[in-house]
Amino acid sequence: MKRQVNFLYYRRVQMKKLNLLIWCCCLLLSQSLMAQIEGEVIKPYKANFLLTNAKIYTVTKGILEDHDLLIEDGLIKAIGKNIPQQNHTVIDCTGKSLYPGFIDSGTSLGIVEVNSLKETQDYMELGKVTPQMQALTAVNPNGVAIPVTRVSGVTTVLTQPRGGHFPGTAALINLNGYTPGQMFGGFKGVIMNYPSAVRSGSNDTRSLEDLQKTATKNLDEINKLWEKAATYLAIKSKGGELEYYPEMEQLSRVLNKELPLLIEVNAAKDIVSALEWIKEKDVNVVLTGVAEGWKVADKIAAAGVPVITGPVLTLPSRDSDNYDASYNNPALLQKAGVKVALRTMEAENVRNLPFNAGFAAAYGMGITEALKAITIIPAEIFGVDDSLGSLEEGKKASLFISDGDPFEPKTQIHQVFIDGYRIPMTNRHIRLYQEFLEREMQP
Repeated sequence: MKRQVNFLYYRRVQMKKLNLLIWCCCLLLSQSLMAQIEGEVIKPYKANFLLTNAKIYTVTKGILEDHDLLIEDGLIKAIGKNIPQQNHTVIDCTGKSLYPGFIDSGTSLGIVEVNSLKETQDYMELGKVTPQMQALTAVNPNGVAIPVTRVSGVTTVLTQPRGGHFPGTAALINLNGYTPGQMFGGFKGVIMNYPSAVRSGSNDTRSLEDLQKTATKNLDEINKLWEKAATYLAIKSKGGELEYYPEMEQLSRVLNKELPLLIEVNAAKDIVSALEWIKEKDVNVVLTGVAEGWKVADKIAAAGVPVITGPVLTLPSRDSDNYDASYNNPALLQKAGVKVALRTMEAENVRNLPFNAGFAAAYGMGITEALKAITIIPAEIFGVDDSLGSLEEGKKASLFISDGDPFEPKTQIHQVFIDGYRIPMTNRHIRLYQEFLEREMQP
């Protein structure tokens, strides 16, 4: 009898402990939900949001004063005035502005963690010809630089490999997701480094004759690869048997226009040569880099080839050029009639894209065109303008709320959404700042 009483007592105590545990878990869960509702977002989460009383920079349809924007199922459901609330999380944007998420058209984000540590670099493979290597496969969704980037309003980037004639295939990624597949932004393109016939810098002491010989040799190698790819495609299209040849398989996808070719070229002389090379090839081409594009802007415009240029915040490519050559380059290209998008070519500092655009705006491009160069123009170049690049009904809800001009360093980004997910406005930098700001003095 005593043993039975002890057992019942023990069971009653255990039930009380279990109830207490359940109560604590419910409390923590409710606190977590309250933190999300009150703005302290712990992790990305999806819901229906109504952003009210905002100044909306649509990019494609002007600026809308005192408007609401409704987010449902990850999309921009409606834009208008006095949109009725129906079980939405309401965010009052009075005195604030809405912008589409910025797009950086050339980075190493996600495939490089620390530029100075080779162990954290995954942007280059062995060999000169590796077009089949996929940048998307190498992306680390948990990279520390990703939260640093997105809280600055940059929601989408092109991440790309480097090195060799054909270093690999670049991929557009949205900066939210647990796997590379979830992050994929809908665009891929094969990178090609066009052979250069100019010196690479002040330490390059090669003669002009040697430079030209090297460039000719490299271009001959590329042309032979191109011919081989054309032969591969011809055999494939006729149903012929082919051995496993991933390099030619990927290049054949460029030849049949399934994938675009992104040609990296910077010196004016090389740009002219690349334009001549492109004339003979019936493929979809985008010029990237184009540091000296301002010198031959009319030729690029006549060719009708879009350009991704940058970084803007850099030194001139030649000592003889003006200090502001890089700052002026996007404006001079755009005014000549070239479709221009901007990039940072950064890994850790992709967050500086708005300031690159700000310099382009200040040096002749203007705020409107500079904003387009990091929103709708890259979306058009990448063929995703039906879902990204502007604030329009039916497009993906990738946008941010700011308290001013995002090109200005003093402006604060208050909230970011990517594909309708509300993004935590924190990162390693912010947490370190808060920790040391609020530190207690030790005895």
